[in-house]
Amino acid sequence: MYYRGRIMDGGDAREMGLKRQRVMDQGSSYYSIPPGSSYVYNPAPPAPAEYSYIGQPPPFPVVRLRGLPFDCTEGEIADFLHGLDVVDVLLVHKGGRFTGEAYCVLGYPLQVDFALQRNRQNIGRRYVEVFRSKKQEYYRAIANEQSDGCSNSVPRARSSEDGKDLAEHTGVLRLRGLPFSASKEDIIEFFKKFSLPEDSINIIANSEGRPTGDAFVEFADAEDSRAAMAKDRMTIGTRYIELFPSSHEELEETVSKGRILQKPSDGKDLTEVTPVLRMRGLPYSAAKDDIIEFFKDFVLSEESVHITLNFEGRPTGEAFVEFANPEDAKVALAKDRMSLGSRYIELFPSSPEELNESLSRGR
Repeated sequence: MYYRGRIMDGGDAREMGLKRQRVMDQGSSYYSIPPGSSYVYNPAPPAPAEYSYIGQPPPFPVVRLRGLPFDCTEGEIADFLHGLDVVDVLLVHKGGRFTGEAYCVLGYPLQVDFALQRNRQNIGRRYVEVFRSKKQEYYRAIANEQSDGCSNSVPRARSSEDGKDLAEHTGVLRLRGLPFSASKEDIIEFFKKFSLPEDSINIIANSEGRPTGDAFVEFADAEDSRAAMAKDRMTIGTRYIELFPSSHEELEETVSKGRILQKPSDGKDLTEVTPVLRMRGLPYSAAKDDIIEFFKDFVLSEESVHITLNFEGRPTGEAFVEFANPEDAKVALAKDRMSLGSRYIELFPSSPEELNESLSRGR
């Protein structure tokens, strides 16, 4: 769930720093295991002594990438870190030109160890170096981007150090951290104390038309949106949801870019479960037998499991699984965020069309 889009000034950069500092100071689940989550990480590779945080707030989960192609996009970086929760991508510029470096903020501190395993893997023809970083280095890079005039970050609502309490309410809230499978009905249930029609909810999609985990909700008036902020950091499923005051202008800008999740022409919701599920976060050593064992309560053949490969023939950490029927696939979603080996696995409703598209690319 990374986000960028509009130029951010120095005040916004400071506000981003303050907000994330506040999150760290409070030990928020945003940078730890979410409360009520049904999964746990198996022990990760030991961190260096200077990164030990026993009895202390966990380190800010950020890595620095070096050696990126100069035409590299944020989406390619997110794909490079597939299986990890990419919260933010900051491309580093100097003199108006991309330097080939970037900072990536991840969802949890332990994910830094997994990101380091991508060191010297390729994006295109370039191998990329991955290093540990620190929040001070990330914030300094943000400040430098402002002075260089090259940042594309989405600004936060202007407010107090809290980042929300004093922000002006316009009747529009932005949600962040939604499960990718979340539907409009889930959001209506989340705000069940308010009267929300379906057309007041806009789920944000990426350039491929897939949910990003963000959404805009239009309330009847500013008073309702202010009252709805009481739901900030409450959960949908195992994910806690962050709420931010937004505006009709920001919503309209997103709509104008075609970044709103649409329904197909036959009227079916994109989150409707088909017999196909997509897996993300697989160990690179995982074989079809491992996936069949993961879904041992279901009848699967090797032909029903499709492990995706990159252009160099290496596993991407993703796979498609074809179940006997949509009902089995829906039941199998209960395995979301359970572990296979040392990795917890994310499951997403997919479709035969998405599977065929992946196979047609030779992946």
